Amino acid sequence: MGANDPHANLRLKTGAGNNYIGEESIKNVLRIWLDKNKETLLAQKNVGEFNGVMMQWFHWYTDEDGNHWNRLKEEAPKLAKAGITAVWLPPAYKGMNGAKDVGYSTYDLFDLGEFDQKGSVRTKYGTKEEYLNAVRECSAYGIEVYADAVFNHKMGGDSEEEFEAVPLDDNNRNHALGMARKVSAWTNFTFPGRENQYSEMKWGWQHFDSVDYNSLEPGTRAVWQVKDKPLEKNVDGERGNYDFLMGCDLDLDHPEVKNELKKWGEWMLDTTGAKGFRLDAIKHINSDFFVDWIKHIEQYAGRDVFVVGEFWSYDINILCNYASRTGGQMSLFDAPLHFNFHKASESGGYFDMGSILNGTLVREAPLLAVTLVENHDTQPMQALESPVADWFKPLAYSIILLRAEGYPCIFYPDYYGANYSDYGGDGNLHDINIKSHRSIIDRLLMARKYFAYGEQYDYFDSQDIIGWTRLGTELHPYGLAVLMSDGPGGEKIMQTTKPQTTYVDLTEHCSEIITTDENGSASFRCEGGSVSVWVEVEALKLHESQVKVL
Repeated sequence: MGANDPHANLRLKTGAGNNYIGEESIKNVLRIWLDKNKETLLAQKNVGEFNGVMMQWFHWYTDEDGNHWNRLKEEAPKLAKAGITAVWLPPAYKGMNGAKDVGYSTYDLFDLGEFDQKGSVRTKYGTKEEYLNAVRECSAYGIEVYADAVFNHKMGGDSEEEFEAVPLDDNNRNHALGMARKVSAWTNFTFPGRENQYSEMKWGWQHFDSVDYNSLEPGTRAVWQVKDKPLEKNVDGERGNYDFLMGCDLDLDHPEVKNELKKWGEWMLDTTGAKGFRLDAIKHINSDFFVDWIKHIEQYAGRDVFVVGEFWSYDINILCNYASRTGGQMSLFDAPLHFNFHKASESGGYFDMGSILNGTLVREAPLLAVTLVENHDTQPMQALESPVADWFKPLAYSIILLRAEGYPCIFYPDYYGANYSDYGGDGNLHDINIKSHRSIIDRLLMARKYFAYGEQYDYFDSQDIIGWTRLGTELHPYGLAVLMSDGPGGEKIMQTTKPQTTYVDLTEHCSEIITTDENGSASFRCEGGSVSVWVEVEALKLHESQVKVL
């Protein structure tokens, strides 16, 4: 960003390294700063008058046939037509499990399915050439690509090394279980299949600060902290210090490590044409590292680079604190909003819908919020399992797609459906079926693309039935009215500012036509456990071809 870095003032006001600023002070500083830098952030995220939509174009159980990139290339024109403007793709580099690896067990960041390593040339998703072809096809249709970046750990080392480390209690990393002693771990990464192409760096134990396995004491469960290396600062406080997550934990204070990750970011932008990054597991990494890394990448690219981080916490104060410490340089996934959706869907109609946005990032810091219904970690059989029930998903997607705040992200199985099997915590094999909601999501995307603009009036004054209206803008003069209920159906009088105007329910849940009065108000309706999206009849006539496709 250079001398005119819009993030500088926020860092100065909050004190970038301070973990303990008052909660309300953090929120107030964020609100003031976000308002001041609104235009910069909107341009960076493809939202505003453009109404961008991201899709997470994978899930944990994506087919292992190696054709994922090929499928994306074929699907790109359909996605663009539906209203998808960006795709977050899974880790494209080689994981420790080769062609079966989802990508989060990072082995070689510079192998995008090009070298014979870990038992295969291709990754789970395909080859490097297929990946690049898919990215180019997306770009040709105006779809930006965000690359997944795992900087927390490496796994699947090429050989073991011996060094000294201190065993720490996994449940309280501030408590040592003994003195420093010799350990042997798989910390030597030489990438023999790549033979120094793109990078000559070889990784050794000195490039890590902790590991989770010591072959000299295979029965000891501990986090083995490399001798004389302190625990990272500015990480999540869970388990005393949540720096360590898995595998070989990168030492992000080591100059060679920092330089290598910056080099990879440059190489990834140049090689693939990616426009941004999704950063994995940032709660386990010193936030100061990302401030430096993002600044470097943006200076190299000569432009704003969209970055969204995964700090999975349901505590809005923790998220706001992190946003302040990183100077607003990255967006964050709105985990509290997802959890509200999960709770509402499991409450049998007894959730207070008027509070659905309480404690969420989209309410406290909307310009930094990437809103979502589910992701690959929350889907059934995964680590953060908290699925949103099928009946509630149309309501949830209406909230993230048709409101003024947030940058929405659609989850692949919610659009295409998914079937898979896996073993649960009970030791039994479970068959999972995730229903496709493509039909309703396409209608919501259409509504977002053409009608979800302008000033917003909220009607969150009921425990069951809530709604809002969008009034439109000069460029997009047709607005909409949204009404939903987690309980019985009903009506609510809402203002559209459009007198004597007829509306029809785009979802077709309600069949009647509603006409506003001389003041622009009308009693809009929805069925029980359902959402209705009321749009102007005249607007639908203008977009008749799009409606026929749906």
